[in-house]
Amino acid sequence: MSVTVRRIAGVDEAGRGPLAGPVVAAAVILHPDRAIDGLDDSKKLTAERRDVLFDLIRERAAGFAIVEVGPEDIDRLNILQATMTAMARAVGQLDPAPDHVRIDGNRLPDLGGLSCEALIGGDGLCTAIGAASILAKVHRDRLMLACHERWPDYGFDRHKGYPTPAHLAALDRLGPCPIHRRSFRPIRQHELFGC
Repeated sequence: MSVTVRRIAGVDEAGRGPLAGPVVAAAVILHPDRAIDGLDDSKKLTAERRDVLFDLIRERAAGFAIVEVGPEDIDRLNILQATMTAMARAVGQLDPAPDHVRIDGNRLPDLGGLSCEALIGGDGLCTAIGAASILAKVHRDRLMLACHERWPDYGFDRHKGYPTPAHLAALDRLGPCPIHRRSFRPIRQHELFGC
């Protein structure tokens, strides 16, 4: 008698709170025979450890996908719907397809009837969600470092687009640049829409 192993995907996002850049979602199906030690909520890990795990996850996972939804779509949809869209797209890109999906948080995207559950604090409870949180965070951080190269005066290399005092001061000096989310209150308050 054969035993069927369920393919469980973990899903998480990075970048809901920043004023700039995309929201990024990742979905991961871990391989049962290729363990990865140290998977956890990405916020509990150092940047160096996240970078090491990022490569290991991509190398050893049975499947993974990373999806970005940019500032224009965030402004058009709103941040919640943009996040749900990114998550659904990430799950849809998984190969092999999952049998069940576990999502960090308290809301579920529309997965077309696929079996799924929401887990509050899931990135610390489920290793597949922890792996997804690492992929999403590292991918987004790297995108924001690239944005820093293009728009260095905003300090994206330090705050990654989050509303820190330094970022808000840069907005006061410079106004928004093309990757700022126009629908977010601190950006809407500026009259200058360009840099």
